[in-house]
Amino acid sequence: MIIVMKPEATKQQLDRVLTKLATVGLKVHLSEGSTRTIIGVIGDKRFIAQMPIEAMDGVEKMVPVTVDYKLVSREFKQENTIVDVGGVLIGGSHLVVMAGPCAVESREQLLQSAEIVKKAGAQFLRGGAYKPRTSPYAFQGLEVQGLEILAEAREKTGLKIVTEVVDVDSVSVVCDYADMLQIGSRNMQNFQLLKTVGKTNKPVLLKRGLSATINEWLNAAEYIMSEGNYNVVLCERGIRTYEEYTRNTLDLSAVAAAKNISHLPIIVDPSHGTGRWELVAPMSRAGIAAGADGLMIEVHPNPAEALSDGKQSLTPENFTILMQEITSIAGIMGKTLA
Repeated sequence: MIIVMKPEATKQQLDRVLTKLATVGLKVHLSEGSTRTIIGVIGDKRFIAQMPIEAMDGVEKMVPVTVDYKLVSREFKQENTIVDVGGVLIGGSHLVVMAGPCAVESREQLLQSAEIVKKAGAQFLRGGAYKPRTSPYAFQGLEVQGLEILAEAREKTGLKIVTEVVDVDSVSVVCDYADMLQIGSRNMQNFQLLKTVGKTNKPVLLKRGLSATINEWLNAAEYIMSEGNYNVVLCERGIRTYEEYTRNTLDLSAVAAAKNISHLPIIVDPSHGTGRWELVAPMSRAGIAAGADGLMIEVHPNPAEALSDGKQSLTPENFTILMQEITSIAGIMGKTLA
């Protein structure tokens, strides 16, 4: 349920409504737009039905929310959300690029990658310190040492750091180093992890699950936001289908759909979405044309020697070319690289 306040409603009138809701134990989330304030009410609808909210001064109407993901929905907030990550804005007219290797392999490799993506125009350095892998024998990441190297790269380049949290226990330590927490596809429905990052003050990048529906994906975002963290960015990274030529099937229709039904910004990961480096550039261009607010690209100084995902990583030369291409497309879509 949402309560729409009148455009001329005063702060005192708003506070009285909030106090009334609090007396019966209902949780509220405010969306303060340019013309009016909307109160999202979370809790037992029976309590709301028994309260004369619409008769209170300053209240325009009460509207039931028809979807499960209430806070994520445009029914709750019609204006696009812009997520601020240490001064880098994601959403609106801003286009962001998160780039770097799949995994932090060594100090030399990571610092070299950071210089490459910074020079080409990226704003974020991506790199996994904790690496959940399909095989238990595959490279699992450098963990805290990897986080320390990421922090050093930020100090040297000014790039913001986005890296994955893989379980509840790793959240606090990753928060000490990262600017943005990534929830990987395997953890999209790890609800305890979602609740935990929802209690932090770090922006969250939420990847779509391996076979998740859009509804399940947005409900995962709802878990985070229901704990008080509204700084959520969605990431379409491809879903598992019967196709075997590509690693996944990059669902660009999900970008348009998410833009239609949610106010959250969304980026596209064509590297995981295709699993083939030669498809990354065309799908990057298509993603921006579909309305994405940014891209997550795997870039490695020497993909042939990468410890993970070398087949989908761009060389420095190819990444530089891609950045030039997407700058032109971004302008057509009314976006600019910050």
